[in-house]
Amino acid sequence: MESNSDVDLDPNKDDLPLRANTNHILVRHYVLDLTVHFERKVIGGSIVLFLEPAIGSCKQGEPGSVSKTEVQNGSQVSSKHDLSSPITPEPNELIPSEEPSCLSGGNDVSDVFWGDESEEFNLVLDCCDLMVSKVEEVDVTTVSNLKELLVDHRYANADHLSSSLVQRLVSMPSVCWRSQHELYLQCSRSPTVLNAQPLRFHMDQWSLQVRKEGVCSSHDFPSAVRIWYETKPTGGSVRWTKDQDSRCCVYTMGSPINNRALFPCQEPPVAMSTWQACVRAPCDYIVLMSGENQAIPKPAETGFLQWDYYVTMPMPASTFTIAVGKWLEAGVNVPNFEVEKTDETCVKVLSPHIMFLSQSVLTGERNLCGARLCHEIAHSWFGLAIGARDWTEEWISEGFATYLEDALWNHVQKLGYREAEEQRRLKALLRWRRLSDELQNSEVELQVLRPNKENTGEVSESGASLVKHALNPEKPFMQVHYLKGYFLLKFLADQVGEEKFLHFFKVFVGKFHGQLILSQDFLQMLLDTFPAMSSRGIRLETIFSDWLDTPETPEWLRDSCSEWSQTPVVQEVREEVAKWIHFSGSGGKGSKRKRSGPKVNFKELSPEQLVLLLEFLLEEPKLSLSTLRLLQTTYNLQAQDAEVKHRWCELAVKHKHTAAYRDVELFLIHDQAMGVYLYGELMVQEDARQQALARRCLSFIKDDMDQSARSVVEEMIL
Repeated sequence: MESNSDVDLDPNKDDLPLRANTNHILVRHYVLDLTVHFERKVIGGSIVLFLEPAIGSCKQGEPGSVSKTEVQNGSQVSSKHDLSSPITPEPNELIPSEEPSCLSGGNDVSDVFWGDESEEFNLVLDCCDLMVSKVEEVDVTTVSNLKELLVDHRYANADHLSSSLVQRLVSMPSVCWRSQHELYLQCSRSPTVLNAQPLRFHMDQWSLQVRKEGVCSSHDFPSAVRIWYETKPTGGSVRWTKDQDSRCCVYTMGSPINNRALFPCQEPPVAMSTWQACVRAPCDYIVLMSGENQAIPKPAETGFLQWDYYVTMPMPASTFTIAVGKWLEAGVNVPNFEVEKTDETCVKVLSPHIMFLSQSVLTGERNLCGARLCHEIAHSWFGLAIGARDWTEEWISEGFATYLEDALWNHVQKLGYREAEEQRRLKALLRWRRLSDELQNSEVELQVLRPNKENTGEVSESGASLVKHALNPEKPFMQVHYLKGYFLLKFLADQVGEEKFLHFFKVFVGKFHGQLILSQDFLQMLLDTFPAMSSRGIRLETIFSDWLDTPETPEWLRDSCSEWSQTPVVQEVREEVAKWIHFSGSGGKGSKRKRSGPKVNFKELSPEQLVLLLEFLLEEPKLSLSTLRLLQTTYNLQAQDAEVKHRWCELAVKHKHTAAYRDVELFLIHDQAMGVYLYGELMVQEDARQQALARRCLSFIKDDMDQSARSVVEEMIL
């Protein structure tokens, strides 16, 4: 049952509700069977949820309760099968349910008849923008191989045989994952319970609620449920667009609503589960997913291929990712992630499995792309192996990944200690300038890394909660959780030394691998490991007050930026800036003879130095047009990476350098996410030509833009 406080969540426009009642019942495994329909821009099929009552949701010995002893001792299960080898289904054993032909029917129940006063148990799933046609109970008792998991049938609850079987299935030891997945697949194809009516369901804006008549406890609720559904073309989790060659493609959007418009799921981070998926797409398309395997397509129905993926490590539903398109594969052979050992154990190498990189990071030199790749690889530890128990603490994922990307990228470049330290300081200065600008031009509430403060991690009785500010359209473009989180870690590293700090990371990951954490879990372990920090006044409560619970800038950060400014590579940039300012002040005349060019010798700069140089020049009130022209040719700015081009476009807009407006236009079209706030700069000067450029670019790309980016831009220019 749901209490009124759980059902009547009334989030304001910026907060995202997590409605799933994870304190009552948990999804342990998903089996998806989907088909991609490009002509209709929908993904449809079924998803089977394998459910288990949450520990503590019903007292032991009460009607409907199930002993937890069986689940806890699941690793000791033995059977007639060699559970480390695949199970071959017997002929005619799998009986797929017939997919509903009409998705507007089903057993949906109107608000009038649903009613919060019902004593029946609700399975609450997070979902939005889905067309659900039917929800039904799956009869797993028809899978003969599954029954062999019940070693002693005398202890099987005859009234809850299905639950006993599923609990044995989900608690199989990890070395038996192949057999486990085969059994999951067989169960997912089982028929509905004989003579049973479809389960009643009800949908509101943010959830799908399911009931079985007469069931008042999570322990009596069906342990395997099949949901037939289709996505909507406008669903916020699925992006239908075209690739660079104008060919249709579709991929999942990771934020701000994660996967709830892709499939019904449990979104709270505590809901860790495994999954396997069968996806059919037209035969000229490639299906990529965030699975641990490299799928080999096999023929499905005429004109379609079937792709099968899986994961064996329990993960949040938000990590499920799909991309379907006419992709080209790079000519690099990647070995399978599975490493078989002679003792019949299987070691899994954890990686992000799939990454989405904007085309913006692929141009120019390799620095930007390399750093972004290192950032995403760092999420293998912070974001995947270890996650935040409260999604408002994004810094636990993004701040850590930002800090680690420097260490990884410096290692890839094989930099010496001195060169690596200079690079770290240069990047720290650039990040400080970016953070400082963001803090001056964003809502104060969005600048706090722990907005729930002492209530962080708290949920309602059912497990439902709210993610503060998650739906604010400006939030996806803010970097405060990346940057301020990075600086907090840099501050802590300065206290103990970077080498010791990175070693502590390794120890911390080893201890908390596969778990969800709050800020205090990391910080308290750090303080316990390095007790000398407390003698310098660095305690848990001071870190909260100085860094996490306030929008203010810590004193350490303000003091450190002046030190980073003295780094030789930064001083080199300042010298070049002085040359450009002098050149501009002289009217751009470096020689009496027009064709001989300037006498100034400008040094070659790294991409990071070039970004800083352009930022310094942006602070100048006036630069001559001849200076801007020479800047462009000297550094070949239109061919640089997106970070450099962004600053160049800002210069062109600020000084109304019409010859570079084509560069601005191309940037807005091809670097859409990075160019969001450039629209504002085009509008603020109230120059008719610049405003026309902004509106022209928006009209050209608005149908292909990310919805958050589009809403922010439209607010700026309309």
